[in-house]
Amino acid sequence: MSYFTIFLLAVALSIDACVVSFSYGLTFTHERLKNALMLASFTGFFQAFMPVIGYFLTGFVKSFIEPYAGFIVFAIFTYLGLKFIKEAFDKEKEKNLCLDLKCLLLLGVATSIDAFSAGITLSLSGNHILKPMLLIGVITFINAALGFFVGGKLKHLPTRSLEVFAGLILIALGVKALF
Repeated sequence: MSYFTIFLLAVALSIDACVVSFSYGLTFTHERLKNALMLASFTGFFQAFMPVIGYFLTGFVKSFIEPYAGFIVFAIFTYLGLKFIKEAFDKEKEKNLCLDLKCLLLLGVATSIDAFSAGITLSLSGNHILKPMLLIGVITFINAALGFFVGGKLKHLPTRSLEVFAGLILIALGVKALF
């Protein structure tokens, strides 16, 4: 994958963290900088870490699936893209808005599960993991921090549109993997 493609992947993966942070930004009025940085740090770390796990676990089965790599990448990205779009139209989920260590860990894992699959696709695409890992983590950190601060300012921002856009990016990346 090119760096531009990895950048688009990072943006798409960061949308969940941005939307969660946006929700927190709407609610939290005290210690905004501290809370934004904590939330962005945890989501950024997990978004960077989960692709590494997927990347290295792929090595165990790579010889069996390598001939089908393009189709597998297509299937994973298309599934993730459709999942993002479906979730955008699901009824509003109840949000547990706490920021203690347990909640931050759970939010970090919950917003980065899709990144695990991205690590598999990076491995199947023949990419090294270090630069994509850093790019995904940094972009998620930035988007989560921005989402938190924007949440306090723009309460009417359509988060559904962001999730649909992220889903379309993932589907486009999946189609690209076929060629």
